[in-house]
Amino acid sequence: MGDKAHTHPGAAGRASAADHPTSVRNVVLVGHSGSGKTTLVEALALTAGAVNRAGRVEDGGCVSDYDEMEHRQQRSVQLSLVPVEWDGIKINLLDTPGYADFVGELRAGLRAADAALFVVSASDGVDGSTRMVWEECAAVGMPRAIVVTHLEAARADFEEMTRICAEAFGGDDPDAVLPLYLPLRGAPAPDGHAPVTGLIGLLSRKLFDYASGERVESEPDGERLPLIDEARSLLIEGIISESEDETLMERYLGGEQVDVKTLIEDLERAVARGVFFPVLAAAPAADGARQGLGTVELLDLVTRGFPTPLERAAPRVTTPEGAARELRMCDPGESLVAEVVKTSSDPYVGRISMVRVFSGTLRADQTVHVSGHGLADRGHEDHDVDERIGALSTPFGKQQRPVSHVIAGDLGCVARLTRAETGDTLSAKEDPLLMAPWRMTDPLLPLAIEAHSKPDEDKLSQGLARLVAEDPTMRLEHNRDTHQVVLWCLGEAHADVALERLRGRYGVQVDVVPHRVSLRETFGGPAAGRGRHVKQSGGHGQYAICEIEVEPLPNGSGVEFVDKVVGGAVPRQFIPSVEKGVRAQAARGVAAGHPLIDVRVTLLDGKAHSVDSSDAAFQTAGALALREAAAQARIHLLEPVAEVSVLVGDDYVGAVMSDLSGRRGKVLGTEQTSGGRTLIRAEVPEIEIGRYAVDLRSLSHGTARFDRRYARHEPMPQQVADRLPEEVRAAS
Repeated sequence: MGDKAHTHPGAAGRASAADHPTSVRNVVLVGHSGSGKTTLVEALALTAGAVNRAGRVEDGGCVSDYDEMEHRQQRSVQLSLVPVEWDGIKINLLDTPGYADFVGELRAGLRAADAALFVVSASDGVDGSTRMVWEECAAVGMPRAIVVTHLEAARADFEEMTRICAEAFGGDDPDAVLPLYLPLRGAPAPDGHAPVTGLIGLLSRKLFDYASGERVESEPDGERLPLIDEARSLLIEGIISESEDETLMERYLGGEQVDVKTLIEDLERAVARGVFFPVLAAAPAADGARQGLGTVELLDLVTRGFPTPLERAAPRVTTPEGAARELRMCDPGESLVAEVVKTSSDPYVGRISMVRVFSGTLRADQTVHVSGHGLADRGHEDHDVDERIGALSTPFGKQQRPVSHVIAGDLGCVARLTRAETGDTLSAKEDPLLMAPWRMTDPLLPLAIEAHSKPDEDKLSQGLARLVAEDPTMRLEHNRDTHQVVLWCLGEAHADVALERLRGRYGVQVDVVPHRVSLRETFGGPAAGRGRHVKQSGGHGQYAICEIEVEPLPNGSGVEFVDKVVGGAVPRQFIPSVEKGVRAQAARGVAAGHPLIDVRVTLLDGKAHSVDSSDAAFQTAGALALREAAAQARIHLLEPVAEVSVLVGDDYVGAVMSDLSGRRGKVLGTEQTSGGRTLIRAEVPEIEIGRYAVDLRSLSHGTARFDRRYARHEPMPQQVADRLPEEVRAAS
């Protein structure tokens, strides 16, 4: 790595369809917002000859972040695929958003990739969310490398950043995180800062100077050799300690010289196995330059050190009915299994599905089976349909370059799959299969919306359906209690993008309204009521009288109806009518319009008429009796309580527990977990955690996450109920 001379490959760098899995590398770029992922992708594309100048394709558009919304927000909000070619290898670069609200796009990138580049800024360091993603990759053994950017910053220190990365990512083995190159600095500027103009290859003992805009190789002078040899010795020991040759360390410590070729081969194997994590430096090309600093070295690492799709374990698949099936590893000649990792809409092409092919070969005009299961809770109904593949393409900026096929291990795009959604499986029509969906982050920020006008109301359902089909981290809810349409999002930025897509892509104007929780009512004590429904209008009349008693029950009891009528005061055929009327009134509420729960209603007595009594009359009498009983009793307002679990770094435990207490929460307990984090379990009224997804992120600097589930309804304190707005206290 880094020993070969490279020239600018020009048009040869433009990737097309791959012919074999060994010639494919799928790499996802991970890092916090502002770390420089998109700039790095554009620099790699320039070095590979895929663009004509930094970040530009032939039509003048950006190779990444080409969406107009991304320009307006000045950040990545979606997964972008940028394929380039280097030394005959197709590299699928997956650029992910760094902002926490778009973690669904990040997870899609992780699902599609076989290795990860963690991009960290020399001026910002390593944040908590990046550490958490590193741990996720470590749990599945994904190979990783670290790229340090922003070395031009005044206080940027590559050596210190390497130490921080070793501490953050090395875990029990910090020597597994070591630099392959050291920065080569030029003459100091007037402010004393010496710019990075090149790299020093530790294994090759060569200098690679990028100051001219081209990579120029030279020998180091005598002053630099001691520094090189010290860092080189540490690197060699780190590589050898991860070598599959158990005798190599003993031979090295015994004074035997290990040749560079052996070291590079061991390094490549250790990186591909996910046990050694090299640190590199990179910077975009200067104006007019054809190569960015470190980009050649990085492309060499990806092609020679990162695994091919053949080295990834075959995914677990079943039939749509759930029967397990064994899938051979990444064979283009096997039965087709592909997964939709991203769905987007183009105003001219329509729906575009980005797919990762795990087995077989996907061909244009092929009929495939589309299967989606396991996301019903997100508004995605289970489905199994056959669809015809339209045009196949590989994306590059706004362009879609046509291809005839996509083989196992490669990524491509399919146009106009009308039923396929993100997470769906594409398989052979004659052999339908299903991959289990990957773990989605639960959306916990509610966004209640209403159509702005009648024309918008007509388009709202379709627009929302398309929105959640594209992004499974959104959840659509039609709340039957509050009669609100609620779009659950991951955060405020996620919600902003959803609203903008509704307006821009689907032409739907909506208004955001206050989100209401599902309140309930119950009796504070026993009460009696008499329902009298007697009407005579000259013809067939209505006659029904019933007397009831209502008493509160323990939490979770619902509405219990008891018949204690004696002597036939209410004919047997009308007792179910009374119960029906009582239950209907309970569903409508008796005070503020919220459903009544946790009461026992006992029918004690009543009267009937031989001619004028009817089912409808006794339903009305039952409802009237319940309302009269409510007028004589104190009605409690019940609020939903959620069981909340917060996973937070130990440094923020006190602040989080104090915040939960301020939300009327009751902490149930804490539990120490790995990685210096604590799990806090608490019960908190749902009305207090509507914006907790946003507030917790701010409180913990993005390092905490939480989940919630409904526990029960319990009485709301009167002082809290009195503060509620009228529209929340009374259902619309």
